[in-house]
Amino acid sequence: MNPTTFSLVIVGVLLNAGAQLLLKAGTNAVGYFEFHPDNLVPVGLKLALQPYVLGGLACYGVSVVVWIMALSRVPVSVAYPMLSIGYVVNAFIAWQWLGETLSMQKLLGIGFIVIGVVLVARS
Repeated sequence: MNPTTFSLVIVGVLLNAGAQLLLKAGTNAVGYFEFHPDNLVPVGLKLALQPYVLGGLACYGVSVVVWIMALSRVPVSVAYPMLSIGYVVNAFIAWQWLGETLSMQKLLGIGFIVIGVVLVARS
C-alpha cells in the first residue's frame, strides 16, 4: 500500500471514528430519552439540531467520499479490516473525552485488533 492509499484509508477510518464519538457526545448532551409516539418529534428535533450530532453526520458524509477513493485503490479484503483501527481510536478517546472505562480485558482485545491490522496491512 503506497503512502497516498494508506493516507486515504487512515483518514476514512479516523473520520468514521470521529463520527461515532460526536454522535455519542450528542446523545449525551440530549440525555436519556425513550422513543414513543408522544416524544418522537421533539426528541428527533433535539437530536437533529444538536451540534455534536450534526458534526458526526458531516464526518460520516466526508468519510464515505474518502472511503470510496480508498476502495478504488486497495482491495476490500485489505481495506475493510483496517476499519478496526477505529475501535482502537474510539476506545482511547472515549476513555479520555467521555470518561468510559478501559478494563484490562478491553485493552487485551485492542491488542489483538492491532496485531490483526498489522498482519492484514503487511499481506
